[in-house]
Amino acid sequence: MSHVLVTGGSGFIAGHVIVQLLDQGHTVRSTLRSLRKEGAVRDVLRAAGVTRHEALTFVEADLMQDAGWAEAVAGTDFVLHVASPVHTGKAKDEEEVIAPARDGALRVLRAARDAGVRRVVLTSAFHAVGFGHGHIDHVFTEADWSPLFGRGVDAYGRSKILAERAAWDFVATSGGPMELTTILPVAVMGPVMGDDVSGANHIVQNSLNGRMPGYPNMFVPIVDVRDVATVHVAAMTAPGAAGERFLVGTGEPAVAMKEIGAVLRSDLGAAASKVPTRTIPDVVVKATALFNDEYKSVAADLGYVKRVSNEKTRSVLGISPRPAREAILAAGRSMVARGLAD
Repeated sequence: MSHVLVTGGSGFIAGHVIVQLLDQGHTVRSTLRSLRKEGAVRDVLRAAGVTRHEALTFVEADLMQDAGWAEAVAGTDFVLHVASPVHTGKAKDEEEVIAPARDGALRVLRAARDAGVRRVVLTSAFHAVGFGHGHIDHVFTEADWSPLFGRGVDAYGRSKILAERAAWDFVATSGGPMELTTILPVAVMGPVMGDDVSGANHIVQNSLNGRMPGYPNMFVPIVDVRDVATVHVAAMTAPGAAGERFLVGTGEPAVAMKEIGAVLRSDLGAAASKVPTRTIPDVVVKATALFNDEYKSVAADLGYVKRVSNEKTRSVLGISPRPAREAILAAGRSMVARGLAD
């Protein structure tokens, strides 16, 4: 068993990663921006089934500060760098979104190299692969990179592209024997941890609570957070994972947003009474995007069904993610159970 650092321990993906690492017998250290959060994070993990709390420690470290990172990586075999700021729509200053992702990744990589860490697994995103290309007839693979200023690429997308490219450049020029693997999940759904709803789970929550008036003609490639966590843990030690990118998706075509609603209605009964049935016309979405930046990436991909290969994840890591329907239902059921769907 190994000693593993997981950055951003209060996050959605990181929480599931920590659960799986502890279940497998690893010792885990995790970073938080403030140790004042430790008690709350431990409560969330305990509710998720963690029992080996003696094997889990926390250290304070911020992606925008050097302090704490030497302590965080000291004595670790592997680093899973999951922490990254999340921002949708237009930022007043894009550097406020990009710097924590890019500079934070480099800060973690430098500390890991100096501490003799064997491999860093960095969480990137499908934004670094499948956005801004236009409606091309193409199956996206790890060989693809999103253009920085392609239509539909926002500040968050640019932060993911620039952070991952910077990480690869650093390891190639200054990383020494340290290995790097990057993980690029599509839209992540699945069982919530605690009361925080993040990522694509907001689509499910806003469907259940009635805040979404209808669905745009948009298609979303979906993957379950539990499978994303499994890929991170497997990539940590898999011999063939060093120096590789891994797209994490179901292998299915992207799911129509109206189908997300249909899945929720078919399973959740009265709890899904507010789930919309109407479709928002394309012309309305495009008009809204003129003055609402959060709609610009939606407008760019109206009617476009993205196809994403998961062949490398299956062949190298031996992981075949569960169907998107299971991720949608797990998200919905967990929100209803925790009172987060009202």
